[in-house]
Amino acid sequence: MALFACGGLPISVHASGTAAGTSIQNTAQVSYDIGGSTITATSNATTLTVAEIVNVNVTTLTSSVSVTPGASNQALMYRLTNTGNGPEKFHLVPNSAMVGDDFDPILAGTSIYFDTDGTAGLSAGDTAYVAGSNDPSLAADASLVVLVVNNIPTGLANGANGKSELTATAFTGTGAAGTIFAGQGASGTDAVLGTSGGRANSNGVYVAGAITLNAVKSQVIADPFGGSQPVPGAGITYQIVITPTGTGTANAATFSDAIPANTSYVANSLKLNNVALSDTTDSDAGQYLSSPSAQVRVSLGNLTQASGAQTVSFKVTIN
Repeated sequence: MALFACGGLPISVHASGTAAGTSIQNTAQVSYDIGGSTITATSNATTLTVAEIVNVNVTTLTSSVSVTPGASNQALMYRLTNTGNGPEKFHLVPNSAMVGDDFDPILAGTSIYFDTDGTAGLSAGDTAYVAGSNDPSLAADASLVVLVVNNIPTGLANGANGKSELTATAFTGTGAAGTIFAGQGASGTDAVLGTSGGRANSNGVYVAGAITLNAVKSQVIADPFGGSQPVPGAGITYQIVITPTGTGTANAATFSDAIPANTSYVANSLKLNNVALSDTTDSDAGQYLSSPSAQVRVSLGNLTQASGAQTVSFKVTIN
């Protein structure tokens, strides 16, 4: 079954042009003829050093997280990116008292972590953020995955949502785009605020619901010789049982499973609760997709505990 994660590795984005501190020089020439001789005159050289643009971007990686009322240490994931053209340090502030939602999440005692272990969500290898101690310093184009951690109040209605926000501000300063901080840029250049004004924020939302979906996967092998050895040409039947547990509704539940490497999907083998589904995108709940990667998908709809277990099965052949 496919699980998708966003790690804390840096990614490359387009920063604000030429690196701060870069020297740009230019010399002009003019040529002319006197008495059949070509004479070339060279101008003086002009030199300038590229100033630093201070820009920052914050994006939400987990726009919504399903939580159980009363749960603790629930994380929302954000990506902090230095979109300026020089190195910059940033101060981080969380905010969970926002307007326009149904409840206020409660910031945990340590409410911001850096996703330093590359495992999605809060885990033991992540680094706690301490303002003034380990404020993140990022080179131009560099980024960092940041976790904002909250506790969830009890007594929430199913589907209630609570927002939480992360704001990053540049140490150089904030203000209107074009504001100049003389001599505070890279290599002693001036720093100029870009379109972000040195500040950026983004928010995610917790959605309360006491229902959870648990998936259990099994496999049965049938080889060409009547046995169960995983040899080339053998077939594998995968069965996945998805069981909803608890109160509330899991809306628009969708099952997906990548076809394993070195196997081929058996056409028209996809089933939901032992009812055959077509491979094409049509009116039934299933489909087989060959690109961008081979996978099967099944729309399970809105599930409650009363829906009972949903069983998906399909077959592949070992190449």
